[in-house]
Amino acid sequence: MTSPTDQAPSPSYDAYDADRPLLMRCACGEDHAPGQHPQATAAVAAPPTEEALSRDFIEATLVKALFPRDAVRRGFLKAVGAGTARAAIASLLPVGALQAMAQERGSLEKKDLKIGFIAITCASPLIMADPLGFYRKEGLNVQLNKTAGWALIRDKMLNKEYDASHFLSPMPLAISMGLGATQVPMKVASIQNTNGQAITLHMKHKDKRDPRQWKGFRFAVPFEYSMHNFLLRYYLAEHGINPDTDVQIRVTPPPEMVANLRAGNIDGFLGPDPFNQRAVYDEVGFIHILSKDIWDGHPCCAFGMSEAFIQQNPNTFAALYRAVLTASYMASLPKDRSLIAKVIAPPQYLNQPETVIEQVLTGKFADGLGNIKNVPDRANFDPMPWQSMAVWMLTQMKRWGYVKGDVDYRGIAEQVFLLTDAKKYMSQVGFRPPEGAYRRFKVMGKEFDPARPEEYLGSFAIQKASAA
Repeated sequence: MTSPTDQAPSPSYDAYDADRPLLMRCACGEDHAPGQHPQATAAVAAPPTEEALSRDFIEATLVKALFPRDAVRRGFLKAVGAGTARAAIASLLPVGALQAMAQERGSLEKKDLKIGFIAITCASPLIMADPLGFYRKEGLNVQLNKTAGWALIRDKMLNKEYDASHFLSPMPLAISMGLGATQVPMKVASIQNTNGQAITLHMKHKDKRDPRQWKGFRFAVPFEYSMHNFLLRYYLAEHGINPDTDVQIRVTPPPEMVANLRAGNIDGFLGPDPFNQRAVYDEVGFIHILSKDIWDGHPCCAFGMSEAFIQQNPNTFAALYRAVLTASYMASLPKDRSLIAKVIAPPQYLNQPETVIEQVLTGKFADGLGNIKNVPDRANFDPMPWQSMAVWMLTQMKRWGYVKGDVDYRGIAEQVFLLTDAKKYMSQVGFRPPEGAYRRFKVMGKEFDPARPEEYLGSFAIQKASAA
Protein backbone atom coordinates (compact mmCIF):
# COMPACT_ATOMS: atom_id res chain seq x y z
CA MET A 1 0.00 0.00 0.00
CA THR A 2 1.31 3.44 -0.83
CA SER A 3 0.12 6.98 -0.77
CA PRO A 4 -1.57 8.55 -3.80
CA THR A 5 1.60 10.46 -4.61
CA ASP A 6 3.47 7.18 -5.04
CA GLN A 7 0.86 5.82 -7.42
CA ALA A 8 2.03 5.82 -11.01
CA PRO A 9 -0.60 7.23 -13.36
CA SER A 10 -2.72 4.57 -14.97
CA PRO A 11 -2.23 4.34 -18.73
CA SER A 12 -5.15 5.70 -20.72
CA TYR A 13 -7.01 3.47 -23.12
CA ASP A 14 -5.46 5.45 -25.98
CA ALA A 15 -2.12 3.93 -24.94
CA TYR A 16 -3.35 0.48 -25.88
CA ASP A 17 -2.20 0.91 -29.46
CA ALA A 18 -0.65 4.35 -29.68
CA ASP A 19 0.22 4.18 -33.38
CA ARG A 20 -3.33 3.23 -34.40
CA PRO A 21 -6.37 5.38 -33.65
CA LEU A 22 -9.09 3.73 -31.61
CA LEU A 23 -11.60 4.09 -34.45
CA MET A 24 -9.38 1.99 -36.70
CA ARG A 25 -9.84 -1.07 -34.53
CA CYS A 26 -12.57 -3.47 -35.59
CA ALA A 27 -14.23 -5.85 -33.13
CA CYS A 28 -12.81 -8.75 -35.14
CA GLY A 29 -9.29 -7.72 -34.10
CA GLU A 30 -8.15 -6.67 -37.57
CA ASP A 31 -6.72 -3.29 -38.53
CA HIS A 32 -9.69 -1.75 -40.31
CA ALA A 33 -12.59 0.38 -39.19
CA PRO A 34 -15.80 -1.40 -38.11
CA GLY A 35 -17.57 -0.02 -41.18
CA GLN A 36 -15.01 -1.72 -43.47
CA HIS A 37 -15.72 -5.16 -42.02
CA PRO A 38 -16.80 -7.56 -44.84
CA GLN A 39 -20.23 -7.99 -43.23
CA ALA A 40 -20.75 -4.22 -43.18
CA THR A 41 -19.83 -3.30 -46.76
CA ALA A 42 -23.21 -4.23 -48.22
CA ALA A 43 -24.86 -1.18 -46.68
CA VAL A 44 -23.86 2.13 -45.20
CA ALA A 45 -24.25 1.76 -41.45
CA ALA A 46 -25.21 4.52 -39.04
CA PRO A 47 -22.30 6.06 -37.12
CA PRO A 48 -21.42 3.82 -34.16
CA THR A 49 -22.49 5.03 -30.75
CA GLU A 50 -20.02 5.70 -27.93
CA GLU A 51 -21.32 2.59 -26.15
CA ALA A 52 -20.78 0.46 -29.25
CA LEU A 53 -17.26 1.80 -29.72
CA SER A 54 -16.50 1.04 -26.08
CA ARG A 55 -17.86 -2.48 -26.46
CA ASP A 56 -15.97 -3.11 -29.69
CA PHE A 57 -12.75 -1.79 -28.22
CA ILE A 58 -12.96 -3.93 -25.10
CA GLU A 59 -13.90 -7.06 -27.01
CA ALA A 60 -11.10 -6.46 -29.53
CA THR A 61 -8.68 -5.95 -26.65
CA LEU A 62 -9.78 -9.19 -25.02
CA VAL A 63 -9.45 -11.15 -28.25
CA LYS A 64 -5.96 -9.78 -28.79
CA ALA A 65 -5.01 -10.58 -25.18
CA LEU A 66 -6.32 -14.14 -25.49
CA PHE A 67 -4.70 -14.68 -28.92
CA PRO A 68 -1.64 -12.40 -29.16
CA ARG A 69 -0.30 -14.05 -32.34
CA ASP A 70 -2.00 -12.59 -35.43
CA ALA A 71 -2.16 -15.86 -37.34
CA VAL A 72 -3.71 -17.73 -34.41
CA ARG A 73 -6.22 -14.95 -33.81
CA ARG A 74 -7.29 -14.86 -37.45
CA GLY A 75 -7.61 -18.64 -37.52
CA PHE A 76 -9.78 -18.62 -34.38
CA LEU A 77 -12.08 -15.90 -35.68
CA LYS A 78 -12.37 -17.55 -39.09
CA ALA A 79 -13.20 -20.90 -37.48
CA VAL A 80 -15.87 -19.75 -35.02
CA GLY A 81 -17.02 -16.37 -36.34
CA ALA A 82 -16.97 -13.01 -34.56
CA GLY A 83 -20.41 -13.53 -33.00
CA THR A 84 -19.46 -16.82 -31.37
CA ALA A 85 -16.17 -15.31 -30.19
CA ARG A 86 -18.04 -12.40 -28.62
CA ALA A 87 -20.46 -14.76 -26.84
CA ALA A 88 -17.58 -16.89 -25.55
CA ILE A 89 -15.79 -13.86 -24.13
CA ALA A 90 -18.99 -12.57 -22.51
CA SER A 91 -19.51 -15.93 -20.80
CA LEU A 92 -16.02 -15.88 -19.29
CA LEU A 93 -15.38 -12.24 -18.43
CA PRO A 94 -17.53 -9.44 -16.97
CA VAL A 95 -17.59 -7.45 -20.21
CA GLY A 96 -20.36 -5.20 -18.85
CA ALA A 97 -18.22 -4.22 -15.89
CA LEU A 98 -15.18 -3.74 -18.12
CA GLN A 99 -17.22 -1.47 -20.38
CA ALA A 100 -18.13 0.58 -17.34
CA MET A 101 -14.44 0.88 -16.53
CA ALA A 102 -13.70 2.11 -20.04
CA GLN A 103 -16.46 4.67 -19.90
CA GLU A 104 -15.31 5.58 -16.37
CA ARG A 105 -18.27 7.45 -14.89
CA GLY A 106 -21.15 6.40 -17.10
CA SER A 107 -24.76 7.11 -16.21
CA LEU A 108 -25.95 5.10 -13.23
CA GLU A 109 -28.51 2.38 -13.89
CA LYS A 110 -29.64 2.46 -10.25
CA LYS A 111 -28.99 5.30 -7.81
CA ASP A 112 -31.00 4.16 -4.77
CA LEU A 113 -29.30 1.20 -3.11
CA LYS A 114 -29.89 -0.88 0.01
CA ILE A 115 -26.76 -2.30 1.60
CA GLY A 116 -26.70 -4.64 4.57
CA PHE A 117 -24.15 -4.62 7.37
CA ILE A 118 -23.46 -6.15 10.77
CA ALA A 119 -22.51 -3.66 13.50
CA ILE A 120 -18.83 -4.58 13.82
CA THR A 121 -15.59 -2.70 13.12
CA CYS A 122 -14.89 -5.03 10.19
CA ALA A 123 -17.48 -3.00 8.25
CA SER A 124 -15.71 0.32 8.90
CA PRO A 125 -15.16 1.22 5.20
CA LEU A 126 -18.71 0.33 4.23
CA ILE A 127 -20.15 2.29 7.15
CA MET A 128 -17.92 5.39 7.10
CA ALA A 129 -18.57 5.90 3.40
CA ASP A 130 -22.07 7.03 4.41
CA PRO A 131 -21.42 9.86 6.93
CA LEU A 132 -18.26 10.96 5.10
CA GLY A 133 -20.17 11.35 1.84
CA PHE A 134 -18.26 8.89 -0.36
CA TYR A 135 -21.47 7.36 -1.72
CA ARG A 136 -23.01 10.75 -2.46
CA LYS A 137 -19.85 11.81 -4.28
CA GLU A 138 -20.44 8.94 -6.71
CA GLY A 139 -24.08 9.96 -7.22
CA LEU A 140 -25.45 7.14 -5.09
CA ASN A 141 -28.21 7.31 -2.52
CA VAL A 142 -27.29 4.45 -0.17
CA GLN A 143 -29.46 3.19 2.66
CA LEU A 144 -27.35 1.22 5.15
CA ASN A 145 -29.37 -1.50 6.84
CA LYS A 146 -28.10 -2.72 10.21
CA THR A 147 -28.84 -6.46 10.30
CA ALA A 148 -29.06 -8.80 13.29
CA GLY A 149 -27.03 -11.75 12.02
CA TRP A 150 -25.25 -13.38 9.11
CA ALA A 151 -28.01 -15.84 8.21
CA LEU A 152 -30.32 -12.87 7.78
CA ILE A 153 -27.73 -11.10 5.61
CA ARG A 154 -27.55 -14.19 3.41
CA ASP A 155 -31.34 -14.49 3.13
CA LYS A 156 -31.86 -10.82 2.29
CA MET A 157 -29.22 -11.02 -0.43
CA LEU A 158 -30.80 -14.16 -1.87
CA ASN A 159 -34.25 -12.51 -1.78
CA LYS A 160 -32.81 -9.39 -3.47
CA GLU A 161 -33.88 -7.18 -0.56
CA TYR A 162 -30.30 -5.88 -0.46
CA ASP A 163 -28.38 -4.78 -3.55
CA ALA A 164 -24.98 -5.41 -1.95
CA SER A 165 -23.75 -6.33 1.48
CA HIS A 166 -21.11 -6.68 4.11
CA PHE A 167 -20.23 -10.41 4.06
CA LEU A 168 -18.03 -12.75 6.00
CA SER A 169 -15.40 -13.46 3.35
CA PRO A 170 -16.19 -17.22 3.04
CA MET A 171 -19.95 -16.57 2.64
CA PRO A 172 -19.93 -15.68 -1.09
CA LEU A 173 -17.94 -18.86 -1.74
CA ALA A 174 -20.46 -20.95 0.19
CA ILE A 175 -23.51 -19.31 -1.45
CA SER A 176 -21.96 -19.66 -4.92
CA MET A 177 -21.46 -23.38 -4.20
CA GLY A 178 -24.95 -23.84 -2.77
CA LEU A 179 -23.68 -24.71 0.71
CA GLY A 180 -26.37 -24.11 3.33
CA ALA A 181 -28.43 -22.02 0.93
CA THR A 182 -29.83 -21.78 -2.57
CA GLN A 183 -26.98 -21.66 -5.06
CA VAL A 184 -26.62 -18.13 -6.43
CA PRO A 185 -23.39 -16.76 -7.95
CA MET A 186 -21.95 -14.14 -5.58
CA LYS A 187 -18.86 -11.98 -5.96
CA VAL A 188 -16.30 -10.62 -3.51
CA ALA A 189 -15.48 -7.13 -4.75
CA SER A 190 -13.07 -6.29 -1.94
CA ILE A 191 -11.93 -7.45 1.46
CA GLN A 192 -13.38 -5.09 4.07
CA ASN A 193 -10.71 -5.72 6.69
CA THR A 194 -7.77 -7.90 7.60
CA ASN A 195 -7.03 -9.14 11.14
CA GLY A 196 -9.55 -7.57 13.55
CA GLN A 197 -10.60 -10.69 15.48
CA ALA A 198 -9.53 -12.29 18.76
CA ILE A 199 -10.14 -15.22 21.07
CA THR A 200 -11.75 -13.83 24.22
CA LEU A 201 -12.25 -15.93 27.34
CA HIS A 202 -14.36 -15.45 30.47
CA MET A 203 -12.47 -13.88 33.38
CA LYS A 204 -12.86 -17.11 35.37
CA HIS A 205 -10.43 -18.77 32.95
CA LYS A 206 -7.47 -16.48 33.66
CA ASP A 207 -5.52 -19.50 34.92
CA LYS A 208 -6.29 -21.56 31.79
CA ARG A 209 -4.14 -19.89 29.17
CA ASP A 210 -2.99 -23.21 27.67
CA PRO A 211 -5.52 -24.35 25.02
CA ARG A 212 -4.83 -27.95 26.00
CA GLN A 213 -6.83 -27.16 29.14
CA TRP A 214 -9.92 -26.23 27.14
CA LYS A 215 -11.56 -29.64 26.74
CA GLY A 216 -15.27 -29.27 27.46
CA PHE A 217 -15.28 -25.51 26.74
CA ARG A 218 -18.18 -23.91 24.89
CA PHE A 219 -17.17 -21.39 22.22
CA ALA A 220 -19.16 -19.00 20.05
CA VAL A 221 -18.44 -18.00 16.46
CA PRO A 222 -20.62 -15.71 14.33
CA PHE A 223 -21.36 -18.16 11.50
CA GLU A 224 -20.30 -21.55 10.19
CA TYR A 225 -18.89 -20.07 6.97
CA SER A 226 -16.64 -17.55 8.69
CA MET A 227 -12.94 -16.98 9.19
CA HIS A 228 -13.75 -16.97 12.91
CA ASN A 229 -14.91 -20.59 12.76
CA PHE A 230 -12.02 -21.70 10.56
CA LEU A 231 -9.35 -19.90 12.61
CA LEU A 232 -10.74 -21.16 15.92
CA ARG A 233 -10.81 -24.73 14.61
CA TYR A 234 -7.28 -24.35 13.24
CA TYR A 235 -5.96 -22.95 16.54
CA LEU A 236 -7.62 -25.65 18.63
CA ALA A 237 -6.44 -28.48 16.38
CA GLU A 238 -2.84 -27.19 16.42
CA HIS A 239 -2.99 -27.58 20.22
CA GLY A 240 -4.37 -31.10 20.05
CA ILE A 241 -8.02 -30.22 20.66
CA ASN A 242 -10.52 -31.73 18.21
CA PRO A 243 -13.05 -28.95 17.59
CA ASP A 244 -15.79 -31.47 16.74
CA THR A 245 -15.44 -33.74 19.77
CA ASP A 246 -13.48 -32.00 22.53
CA VAL A 247 -15.35 -28.67 22.66
CA GLN A 248 -18.68 -27.19 21.59
CA ILE A 249 -18.77 -24.50 18.93
CA ARG A 250 -22.07 -22.69 18.57
CA VAL A 251 -23.18 -19.95 16.18
CA THR A 252 -24.02 -16.71 17.99
CA PRO A 253 -24.70 -13.27 16.47
CA PRO A 254 -21.77 -10.96 17.33
CA PRO A 255 -23.89 -8.43 19.32
CA GLU A 256 -24.96 -11.27 21.64
CA MET A 257 -21.49 -12.65 22.38
CA VAL A 258 -20.63 -10.47 25.38
CA ALA A 259 -24.02 -11.07 27.01
CA ASN A 260 -23.60 -14.82 26.60
CA LEU A 261 -20.11 -14.63 28.06
CA ARG A 262 -21.41 -12.63 31.05
CA ALA A 263 -24.23 -15.13 31.64
CA GLY A 264 -21.82 -18.08 31.54
CA ASN A 265 -23.51 -19.64 28.52
CA ILE A 266 -20.12 -19.78 26.78
CA ASP A 267 -16.53 -19.96 28.01
CA GLY A 268 -15.19 -17.83 25.20
CA PHE A 269 -15.57 -16.76 21.60
CA LEU A 270 -13.54 -16.09 18.53
CA GLY A 271 -15.42 -13.05 17.38
CA PRO A 272 -15.12 -9.77 15.56
CA ASP A 273 -14.32 -6.48 17.20
CA PRO A 274 -15.45 -4.37 18.90
CA PHE A 275 -16.91 -7.19 21.02
CA ASN A 276 -13.57 -8.57 22.17
CA GLN A 277 -12.71 -5.13 23.48
CA ARG A 278 -16.24 -4.61 24.80
CA ALA A 279 -15.83 -7.77 26.93
CA VAL A 280 -12.70 -6.20 28.45
CA TYR A 281 -14.46 -2.84 28.86
CA ASP A 282 -17.32 -4.56 30.73
CA GLU A 283 -14.80 -6.57 32.80
CA VAL A 284 -16.35 -9.91 31.86
CA GLY A 285 -13.58 -11.25 29.64
CA PHE A 286 -9.94 -10.98 28.61
CA ILE A 287 -8.22 -11.18 25.23
CA HIS A 288 -6.38 -14.50 25.02
CA ILE A 289 -4.86 -13.96 21.56
CA LEU A 290 -5.41 -11.65 18.61
CA SER A 291 -6.26 -13.37 15.34
CA LYS A 292 -3.30 -11.59 13.71
CA ASP A 293 -1.08 -13.77 15.91
CA ILE A 294 -2.64 -16.83 14.29
CA TRP A 295 -2.42 -15.51 10.71
CA ASP A 296 -1.11 -11.99 10.26
CA GLY A 297 -2.99 -10.33 7.40
CA HIS A 298 -5.83 -12.82 7.25
CA PRO A 299 -9.07 -11.68 5.61
CA CYS A 300 -12.10 -11.22 7.81
CA CYS A 301 -15.08 -9.59 6.15
CA ALA A 302 -15.75 -8.70 2.54
CA PHE A 303 -17.92 -6.44 0.42
CA GLY A 304 -19.91 -8.19 -2.27
CA MET A 305 -22.97 -8.57 -4.39
CA SER A 306 -24.57 -11.00 -6.80
CA GLU A 307 -23.23 -11.62 -10.26
CA ALA A 308 -26.64 -10.58 -11.61
CA PHE A 309 -26.40 -7.15 -9.96
CA ILE A 310 -23.04 -6.50 -11.64
CA GLN A 311 -24.31 -7.60 -15.04
CA GLN A 312 -27.48 -5.50 -14.78
CA ASN A 313 -25.85 -2.40 -13.25
CA PRO A 314 -22.24 -2.14 -14.46
CA ASN A 315 -21.94 1.64 -13.99
CA THR A 316 -23.58 1.52 -10.56
CA PHE A 317 -21.24 -1.33 -9.65
CA ALA A 318 -18.25 0.79 -10.69
CA ALA A 319 -19.45 3.80 -8.68
CA LEU A 320 -20.16 1.69 -5.60
CA TYR A 321 -16.76 0.04 -5.91
CA ARG A 322 -15.00 3.42 -6.02
CA ALA A 323 -16.88 4.68 -2.96
CA VAL A 324 -16.05 1.65 -0.81
CA LEU A 325 -12.41 1.54 -1.91
CA THR A 326 -12.02 5.27 -1.21
CA ALA A 327 -13.19 4.58 2.33
CA SER A 328 -10.86 1.54 2.56
CA TYR A 329 -7.93 3.72 1.57
CA MET A 330 -8.75 6.26 4.27
CA ALA A 331 -9.24 3.48 6.84
CA SER A 332 -5.85 2.01 5.93
CA LEU A 333 -4.08 5.17 7.14
CA PRO A 334 -3.35 5.02 10.90
CA LYS A 335 -3.62 8.79 11.25
CA ASP A 336 -7.38 8.71 10.58
CA ARG A 337 -8.33 5.88 12.94
CA SER A 338 -9.49 8.09 15.84
CA LEU A 339 -11.71 10.10 13.49
CA ILE A 340 -13.19 6.90 12.05
CA ALA A 341 -13.96 5.66 15.57
CA LYS A 342 -15.93 8.84 16.22
CA VAL A 343 -17.77 8.57 12.90
CA ILE A 344 -18.91 4.96 13.23
CA ALA A 345 -19.70 4.89 16.97
CA PRO A 346 -23.24 6.43 16.90
CA PRO A 347 -26.38 4.32 17.44
CA GLN A 348 -27.31 4.02 13.76
CA TYR A 349 -23.95 2.35 13.11
CA LEU A 350 -22.04 0.41 15.80
CA ASN A 351 -23.78 1.82 18.87
CA GLN A 352 -20.66 1.32 20.99
CA PRO A 353 -18.58 3.54 23.31
CA GLU A 354 -16.17 5.53 21.19
CA THR A 355 -13.26 4.57 23.45
CA VAL A 356 -13.90 0.86 22.76
CA ILE A 357 -13.80 1.37 19.00
CA GLU A 358 -10.76 3.63 19.22
CA GLN A 359 -8.82 0.99 21.16
CA VAL A 360 -9.58 -1.50 18.40
CA LEU A 361 -8.73 0.76 15.48
CA THR A 362 -5.61 2.40 16.92
CA GLY A 363 -4.32 -0.85 18.42
CA LYS A 364 -3.57 0.69 21.81
CA PHE A 365 -5.77 -1.32 24.14
CA ALA A 366 -6.24 -2.98 27.53
CA ASP A 367 -6.21 -6.77 27.32
CA GLY A 368 -8.20 -7.50 30.50
CA LEU A 369 -5.17 -8.99 32.23
CA GLY A 370 -3.80 -5.69 33.50
CA ASN A 371 -1.69 -4.97 30.41
CA ILE A 372 -1.81 -2.13 27.89
CA LYS A 373 -0.87 -3.40 24.44
CA ASN A 374 0.22 -1.41 21.40
CA VAL A 375 -0.51 -3.32 18.19
CA PRO A 376 -1.13 -0.76 15.38
CA ASP A 377 -2.25 -3.43 12.90
CA ARG A 378 -4.63 -5.18 15.28
CA ALA A 379 -7.20 -4.26 12.61
CA ASN A 380 -6.24 -3.29 9.09
CA PHE A 381 -8.01 -2.45 5.87
CA ASP A 382 -6.21 -3.92 2.86
CA PRO A 383 -8.99 -4.52 0.29
CA MET A 384 -7.04 -6.92 -1.95
CA PRO A 385 -9.17 -10.07 -2.55
CA TRP A 386 -6.28 -12.48 -2.99
CA GLN A 387 -7.52 -15.63 -4.69
CA SER A 388 -5.10 -17.67 -2.57
CA MET A 389 -7.17 -16.58 0.46
CA ALA A 390 -10.23 -18.12 -1.18
CA VAL A 391 -8.33 -21.36 -1.84
CA TRP A 392 -7.33 -21.55 1.83
CA MET A 393 -10.95 -21.09 2.91
CA LEU A 394 -12.00 -23.89 0.59
CA THR A 395 -9.38 -26.23 2.10
CA GLN A 396 -10.84 -25.57 5.55
CA MET A 397 -14.40 -26.12 4.33
CA LYS A 398 -13.28 -29.51 3.07
CA ARG A 399 -11.16 -30.22 6.16
CA TRP A 400 -14.17 -29.87 8.46
CA GLY A 401 -16.73 -31.58 6.26
CA TYR A 402 -18.66 -28.54 4.96
CA VAL A 403 -17.90 -29.64 1.41
CA LYS A 404 -17.20 -33.16 0.23
CA GLY A 405 -15.61 -34.66 -2.84
CA ASP A 406 -13.42 -32.96 -5.38
CA VAL A 407 -13.12 -29.17 -5.19
CA ASP A 408 -12.15 -26.95 -8.11
CA TYR A 409 -10.11 -24.66 -5.89
CA ARG A 410 -8.77 -22.26 -8.52
CA GLY A 411 -11.94 -22.25 -10.58
CA ILE A 412 -14.14 -21.28 -7.64
CA ALA A 413 -11.63 -18.76 -6.26
CA GLU A 414 -11.32 -16.99 -9.62
CA GLN A 415 -15.07 -17.04 -10.19
CA VAL A 416 -15.94 -15.45 -6.84
CA PHE A 417 -13.00 -13.18 -5.90
CA LEU A 418 -12.91 -10.25 -8.35
CA LEU A 419 -9.18 -9.66 -8.31
CA THR A 420 -8.87 -7.93 -11.68
CA ASP A 421 -11.68 -5.49 -10.90
CA ALA A 422 -10.18 -4.76 -7.49
CA LYS A 423 -6.77 -3.91 -8.94
CA LYS A 424 -8.36 -1.55 -11.46
CA TYR A 425 -10.35 0.42 -8.93
CA MET A 426 -7.70 0.31 -6.21
CA SER A 427 -5.35 2.20 -8.53
CA GLN A 428 -8.04 4.85 -9.06
CA VAL A 429 -8.42 5.68 -5.37
CA GLY A 430 -4.79 5.69 -4.20
CA PHE A 431 -3.69 2.11 -3.57
CA ARG A 432 -0.83 0.59 -5.52
CA PRO A 433 -2.19 -2.86 -6.36
CA PRO A 434 0.37 -5.64 -5.86
CA GLU A 435 1.25 -8.13 -8.55
CA GLY A 436 -0.11 -11.64 -8.81
CA ALA A 437 -3.20 -13.42 -7.55
CA TYR A 438 -1.97 -16.31 -5.41
CA ARG A 439 0.19 -14.80 -2.70
CA ARG A 440 1.59 -17.31 -0.20
CA PHE A 441 1.21 -16.80 3.53
CA LYS A 442 1.72 -18.59 6.83
CA VAL A 443 -0.88 -19.73 9.35
CA MET A 444 0.64 -20.46 12.77
CA GLY A 445 4.05 -20.70 11.13
CA LYS A 446 2.98 -23.19 8.47
CA GLU A 447 3.26 -21.97 4.88
CA PHE A 448 0.27 -22.38 2.61
CA ASP A 449 1.01 -23.05 -1.05
CA PRO A 450 -2.19 -22.32 -3.01
CA ALA A 451 -0.89 -24.45 -5.89
CA ARG A 452 -1.03 -27.57 -3.68
CA PRO A 453 -4.27 -27.36 -1.69
CA GLU A 454 -4.86 -31.13 -1.42
CA GLU A 455 -1.31 -31.71 -0.19
CA TYR A 456 -1.86 -29.00 2.43
CA LEU A 457 -5.19 -30.51 3.44
CA GLY A 458 -3.66 -33.95 3.85
CA SER A 459 -0.94 -32.63 6.17
CA PHE A 460 -3.26 -32.12 9.16
CA ALA A 461 -3.46 -34.76 11.89
CA ILE A 462 -6.86 -33.54 13.09
CA GLN A 463 -9.70 -33.14 10.63
CA LYS A 464 -13.18 -34.42 10.03
CA ALA A 465 -13.07 -38.19 9.66
CA SER A 466 -14.90 -38.05 6.33
CA ALA A 467 -12.38 -35.47 5.04
CA ALA A 468 -9.30 -37.49 5.98
